[in-house]
Amino acid sequence: MFYKSTRGSDKKLLASETILEGLSEDGGLFVPEQIPTINIKEVSKLERYQDVAFLILKNFLTDYTDDEISYCIERAYNFDKFDSKFVAPIFILNKNCSITELWHGPTQAFKDIALQIMPLLLSIAKDKNNVKNEIVILVATSGDTGKAALEGYRDVKGTKIIVFFPHNGVSEIQRLQMVTQEGTNTFSFAVKGNFDDVQNSVKSIFNDIILNKKLLQNGFELSSANSINWGRLVPQIVYYFYSYIQGLKNNLFDINSEINFVVPTGNFGNILAGYYAKKMGLPVKKLICASNSNNVLTDFINTGIYNRKRKFYKTISPSMDILISSNLERLLYDLSDSDAGYISKLMNQLKEKGEYKINNDLHSKIKDLFWADWADDVETKEQIYKDFKENNYLLDTHTAVGRTVYLKYISQTKDFTPTFILSTANPYKFSISIYEALFGKPEYDKSEFDLMFEIEEKTKVLIPAPLRSLKEKDIIHKSIINKEHMVDEILKILGIKS
Repeated sequence: MFYKSTRGSDKKLLASETILEGLSEDGGLFVPEQIPTINIKEVSKLERYQDVAFLILKNFLTDYTDDEISYCIERAYNFDKFDSKFVAPIFILNKNCSITELWHGPTQAFKDIALQIMPLLLSIAKDKNNVKNEIVILVATSGDTGKAALEGYRDVKGTKIIVFFPHNGVSEIQRLQMVTQEGTNTFSFAVKGNFDDVQNSVKSIFNDIILNKKLLQNGFELSSANSINWGRLVPQIVYYFYSYIQGLKNNLFDINSEINFVVPTGNFGNILAGYYAKKMGLPVKKLICASNSNNVLTDFINTGIYNRKRKFYKTISPSMDILISSNLERLLYDLSDSDAGYISKLMNQLKEKGEYKINNDLHSKIKDLFWADWADDVETKEQIYKDFKENNYLLDTHTAVGRTVYLKYISQTKDFTPTFILSTANPYKFSISIYEALFGKPEYDKSEFDLMFEIEEKTKVLIPAPLRSLKEKDIIHKSIINKEHMVDEILKILGIKS
């Protein structure tokens, strides 16, 4: 299988080359030339997450051997890394609604599922393509990707990983996870501005021809661990199929049933994986896109107009505080019958004018596939309180956005199709907001760690070990920089004169 750019470059790459390159030279995102189909009855017989992962990945990573794929899977998804044998277990709220917990990995966020396997795939890709240069992984993060990438690439031979996150734009726990990261090849920086500022700067670095030539001359080449890299996105398809298998095993529905998914998302990668799962044969009726107050995706799905020229909100679900949803480009490309010229036109309009409007035919296709709504911080906290009170289940702030939007969907559509809500993070990563949702504002200023232990005492929900130990760790990465200095910091790390 070959991969091509959404913006029309003639260059075609194998999967390993695609993972190494990350972003196309023309600024587009790599997509497979075709989406393979899978027999749903064959999938439904599988028991282990690892077996489902093998079936999905071997269909996309066709220049990897079966042994190479198995090697990566068994080392990524095991008890040393994940605290559940299911990797992504479900919690059944009721017969019509379950929660797929994607946060049982080492950093307690859904990004672990992709970022535990991606470094292994990259390492094999280097050998396959006889790459002698050191790979420099650049990451822009709104919270969870950064720590998951740092942990995944820590001390991986032949790589350096540099993470940039918005200063004061992530939770205190997320920040501490990144700034205490150990490893000889790991670096993280707080950048003044919001996530879109950081993400746009990283994209410009990838597209800077002169800079990239300079890096190559010094024995380095850039790659990405964000979901703009196909190697990050493809492992996420797996948990959609595995949710379905667990639903079947728990007699929530039968093999002839359709299912829905609710996905809290900002960059659109998580829900795009669900779209690909549907194209592969998973019986998905509706993909429900849940946004916070930065509801650019909700407005786009409902109107066909993507407009990033709006107020940016810092919310209690910071990983979704995004106004430029990069992965949407892949969806538009696929639904426009691979019209790269049209996609380039839309992306140029977004860059130059801050908005674009898709044609009626394309909008109609999106409306058939997706449903969208949003929830503000007040609604999010109310839902956290309600679900703990009624179901004894503690939602994190992002999952609570998804749960709120799902209830709006039910109210408006009366569609009781069996549904999975993707839970993207452990609630203890957002302790201040969780505490306020359950118990109101604390009587006096307390640290996020103090509140974490109070929540545990009052709810009896255990703090996971990786978060419990954070308080004792040393701060290693202390820099706060302007976005204009990101390139300087990269060159400094690599020992190259600016």
